[in-house]
Amino acid sequence: MSCSSCSTNKSGVPNGCKSNGNCATGTCGSGNKLAVFDWLSNMTLPSGEAPFNIFEVRFKNGRKHFYKNPENLTLSMGDVVAVEGSSGHDVGIVSLAGELVRVQMKKRKITTDSDEVKKIYRKASQKDIDVWQEARGRELETQRKGREIISRLGLKMKLSDVEYQGDGTKATFYYTADERVDFRQLIRDLASAFSIRVEMRQVGMRQEAARLGGIGSCGRELCCSTWLTDFRKVNTAAARYQQLSLNPLKLAGQCGKLKCCLNYELDTYLDALQSFPKQDKVLKTEKGDAVFVKMDIFKKLLWYTYKEESFKWYKLSLDQVQEIIELNKNNELALPLEEYELEITEEVSVDFENVVGQDSLTRFDVPKKSRKNSRRRKRKPTSKTEVDKQPQTNKRQKKKPQGKTEKTEGGQKTEKKRVDNRKPRPKNNPKTRKPKPESKTTDKPQGQQKKPRNPRKKNNNQRKRNNSDNKNNTNNEK
Repeated sequence: MSCSSCSTNKSGVPNGCKSNGNCATGTCGSGNKLAVFDWLSNMTLPSGEAPFNIFEVRFKNGRKHFYKNPENLTLSMGDVVAVEGSSGHDVGIVSLAGELVRVQMKKRKITTDSDEVKKIYRKASQKDIDVWQEARGRELETQRKGREIISRLGLKMKLSDVEYQGDGTKATFYYTADERVDFRQLIRDLASAFSIRVEMRQVGMRQEAARLGGIGSCGRELCCSTWLTDFRKVNTAAARYQQLSLNPLKLAGQCGKLKCCLNYELDTYLDALQSFPKQDKVLKTEKGDAVFVKMDIFKKLLWYTYKEESFKWYKLSLDQVQEIIELNKNNELALPLEEYELEITEEVSVDFENVVGQDSLTRFDVPKKSRKNSRRRKRKPTSKTEVDKQPQTNKRQKKKPQGKTEKTEGGQKTEKKRVDNRKPRPKNNPKTRKPKPESKTTDKPQGQQKKPRNPRKKNNNQRKRNNSDNKNNTNNEK
């Protein structure tokens, strides 16, 4: 609602372009990086005062500069304009107009008569826009070939981005390097390869991440590429105050430096730590001296351990620690930490409670069967000997014979128990068992001798051959 198409009507109701968050002109929506809302656009100036004649123009990746309007053109936010450049003209989009530009210039300490404030030539024509779009389309290919040239020359630098001027006669190469780089030969090779004027500009790691963008560990877009305009220093002391582990892999962002979000809650932690004792304070008890281990700032809990028995930690509240410190100031020893720990009562916090009476999510799941039983069932015997050893179980079990029924004098039927006259089978006792007599070898013809069982199954052809051999043997005997 900051550009002309989204301004309010006479009754003060915003018109809106119905773009669902992204402005149709490409300036005031959430889809643009570092977009600004002009909340003074609907306010009229006092009588006799001329509007501020300097505009803020935005270029690629949020780069912004201030430009004068000497021709008094009617410009509004979102207009594409041709502005003064170095030996040529550049094309950008008006991002801010009116009194807010004066505030931004004061914030950046830029005066109206400064040399940094250049001129606006005209509103961009269709020809200017076509040349500008064509130059923007060559940036990726220029960046790829530029990296090939850098690797061929063996320079220790990283080319992060390329930006063409609006007229396509100049390109700015943004790079990062840990050491000073001599790129005189590189400029000659780039100028001859692309037939343009070359400008090399070194940026820091944070500026590189802001230009490239990305998703942070929190799951949102990087702060430096969306709304963060100034980069403050981040020290490891901010992590210490927030009781974070000094792990560089967790504390560093995509730029390789400490995350900017470590400074967001630092003031809150500093205010909460004012009531806590210093961490190097030693508590003197009857059992011995206790030293600090860790703390939970917002729950106001501290953990201490004895110097001699450092394997066990004792949880104390902030009031208990302050009470022990007051006793030590009066040259008195406090009770052992075990007794203080017993006084702490924790409130049970209910994270989830089944108020509605919902069923279990796993009520339709089939319980898993044990794999051992399934493997035993699927296993089949490989030979006939194993089949003979297995007990044969009949599905149809025979009913046990019932005793005979006889009628008595009263007419009642009585069952007569069946008497088992079978002799008991002798048990196999190794001591009393007699050795089996040795089988006498009798001279039998070759055909009558028993053949050993072959575990393999015979084919039909093998069976026919065996039958024919047996018939021949019997005929010869006759």
